[in-house]
Amino acid sequence: MAAPRYDVVGIGNAIVDVIARAEDDFLVKHGMHKGGMALIDEARAKAIYDAMGEGTEISGGSAANTIAGVASLGARAAFIGKVKDDELGKAFTHDIRNAGVAFDTPPASGGPSTARCYIMVTPDGERTMNTFLGAAQNLTPADISDDLISSSAVTYLEGYLWDPPQAKDAFRKAAKIAHAAKRKVALTLSDAFCVDRYRAEFVELIRGRTVDIVFANERELHSLYETADFDTAVAALRKDAQLAVVTRSEKGCVVITRDETLAVPAAPIDRVVDATGAGDLFAAGFLVGHSRGLDNRTAARLGALSAAEVIQHLGARPQTPLKALAETNGIKL
Repeated sequence: MAAPRYDVVGIGNAIVDVIARAEDDFLVKHGMHKGGMALIDEARAKAIYDAMGEGTEISGGSAANTIAGVASLGARAAFIGKVKDDELGKAFTHDIRNAGVAFDTPPASGGPSTARCYIMVTPDGERTMNTFLGAAQNLTPADISDDLISSSAVTYLEGYLWDPPQAKDAFRKAAKIAHAAKRKVALTLSDAFCVDRYRAEFVELIRGRTVDIVFANERELHSLYETADFDTAVAALRKDAQLAVVTRSEKGCVVITRDETLAVPAAPIDRVVDATGAGDLFAAGFLVGHSRGLDNRTAARLGALSAAEVIQHLGARPQTPLKALAETNGIKL
C-alpha cells in the first residue's frame, strides 16, 4: 500500500461563523436551546442577524475546524465541502487554504448562498448555534475525489452533514473508497439533536464497520444509546465500535476499545472564553496522533491540548501553532 499523501481529509459543511456574545435571556427570547445547534432558513437567519449584537466573522464548520487543527499540528490536511461563488464563499476558501489545507471542491455558481452559522456565546463560554446550511448541503457524490480519499490515511466525516440525502450518499461513497484503499474512516456525531434525528443510521454506520473511529461527547453518547447512565452507554459503545473517544469537558475524555477504557484528563486552562470548536480541535489532535502512530493515551493528550488552546479565545480555529504547543508539552510529532 502506498504511503498516504494526506494524514486526514475532512468532509463537512463549509460554513462562515458569525460569533457574538449574548446573555441567557437573549436565547430564551429567541427560542434557542442553549448548547445546541438548530438548522434555520434564510428568513430566520436574517432575523437573528438583525437582533444579535456585533459579530465576528470567522470561517468555520465542524470538520473544517478539525482539518485546520490538523494543519496547525504540522500534519498534511485536505477538506471537501461546498461553497457558492460569492463573497462568503471566497472568504471561506481563502481562510482554509491560508491555514495550510488543500481545498479544491468546485464552488457552486447558482443556488443558495454560502452557509453561515450564527453562534451566541454566553458568559459561561457555552455556544448556541443557528445554522443556515445554504450551499453546504448541496455537496454530492460527484464532489468526492477518489484519488484524494484513497491517498488520505483517515477520512473524517461530520455528522452535521447527514441531513441532506446527497451528502449522505457522498459520505457512503467516500467510506467505500477509503476502505478499498485500506484507509480508515472516522465520524463525529456532532450534536445530540443530530443524533436524535439519525440514531438508528449512526448506530448502523458504527456496527456495520462503515466507520472505524467514533468521536462523541457525553450528551451525544447518552442520546445514541438512549440512556442517562454513562457506564451503560460506554459498555454499549465498546460492543459496537472498534475505537471510540468520548469527551467529557473538564473531566477529560475516555478512549474506548474492545479491550480497555482509558481515562485521560483535560489539559489545564486559565479560563473558558468560547467553547466553540472544543470537540473539533480535540478530534484534530487525536487523529493526528493516531495517524502518526502514537498510542491512544498520547493521542488523547494531544487532543486535550488542542481543545484547551481553542476554548481560551473567540473562534473555533487555533491562534497558536499547535505543533509547537504539543512539543512544549513533550509530544513529538
